[in-house]
Amino acid sequence: MDKQKSRFRWIVLASVLFTYLLMSSQRTAPGLITDQVMLDLNVTASTVGLLIGVQFFVYTCLQIPMGILADRFGPNFFLIIGAILTGLGTIIYSLSTHEFILFFSRILTGIGDATIWVNLVLILSRWFNEKEFTRLIGVAGMTGSFGFLLATVPFSALIALLGWRAAFFSAGLLICLCGILLYFVLLKRQKQILLNESVFEKKGIQHEKTLVLLRRIFSSRQAWALLFCHFGIVGGYIGFIGSWAVPYGMDMYGMTRINASQLIMISLIGALIGAPLIGWISSRLGAIKLPYVFFHIIMLLCWSIFLIFNGHPPFYLLTVLFFIIGFAFGSNSLTFAVVRQSFPAKESGIVSGFANTGGFLSAVLLPSIFGNVLDHFLSASGSLGDGYYYGFITPVIFSMIGLIGVIFIKEKRLKGNP
Repeated sequence: MDKQKSRFRWIVLASVLFTYLLMSSQRTAPGLITDQVMLDLNVTASTVGLLIGVQFFVYTCLQIPMGILADRFGPNFFLIIGAILTGLGTIIYSLSTHEFILFFSRILTGIGDATIWVNLVLILSRWFNEKEFTRLIGVAGMTGSFGFLLATVPFSALIALLGWRAAFFSAGLLICLCGILLYFVLLKRQKQILLNESVFEKKGIQHEKTLVLLRRIFSSRQAWALLFCHFGIVGGYIGFIGSWAVPYGMDMYGMTRINASQLIMISLIGALIGAPLIGWISSRLGAIKLPYVFFHIIMLLCWSIFLIFNGHPPFYLLTVLFFIIGFAFGSNSLTFAVVRQSFPAKESGIVSGFANTGGFLSAVLLPSIFGNVLDHFLSASGSLGDGYYYGFITPVIFSMIGLIGVIFIKEKRLKGNP
């Protein structure tokens, strides 16, 4: 039976995306209980800051190794193990009594989280044809945004109802159960109904030496273009929206923390709409590069507007900018549509990991750079306004890097289009 014509592929899609939804929620959920963790475990704010960052650091470092492993041994096993590790890490986090256990739990969660996207991309690329994949990769991006949304009001309500330990324990247990579900869907049930596994997953196949493969990928202009375009589109959104958006609203507009948090919600809504819609547009056009260039330009213009208004655009324009930035961020999934189109299937895992490293590297760098700029101007002149103004130069530069990367992408038209 052909995988890409099997009805079973929709069960695979639903199972993988539901697992991704829950796993992605645990990237930001600990931020909801920062004060409670500090109080209950007697840890400092700096420790909590390191605790939040360690998961993203582990995630970023493991993207290329995970891509190599997924290409060599197939994505199914690693996605199952990743879900279970994420679930176990979340459960251990809920039981933590010491900061060492907190760090161990977040490292374990980071290892599990590092498996999800690369393996998800590979699984969808094997079960769906090129046009379906271009649409569905946008749906996958939307699912990640839903995960972030799940980690706001809904998970806060669960914490208020059960307490933070019981809420995180329940989430971890559910993610572990998803890992068991994936075992039955991706391994046990699949073997019963499908006979033609991908040729490079069969035993006895000769694989290229890892160093030779890495040397070729690192010398590929297309791979670097994908890394840079993902660097530019992801960093501004996750790096700023996820760290400095709320302080910015409070400092520059006098908003309460709750009202400033609504800026993040506006941006999330933009991403939820943008990801599937941009994937659909790309599929209809039969082109990836054209819409991707367009949304990189839109992202660059949005960040530039902050500079034009000295870091303080009118409030009505601010809300529009946050929505558009989120919407344009939804185009980031097109990076992986280009990966599928440009590289052999046996290399798509490592190239996906390579490109994804660029995105999360920028998400790690931008908050730190932005914070250092704020600290400099606050200590030099006492002006947060100047700090935010010059801070916005960073996402502008990141967006320029992304635009240069996407311009250098080479593209073939999608199959089924003239």
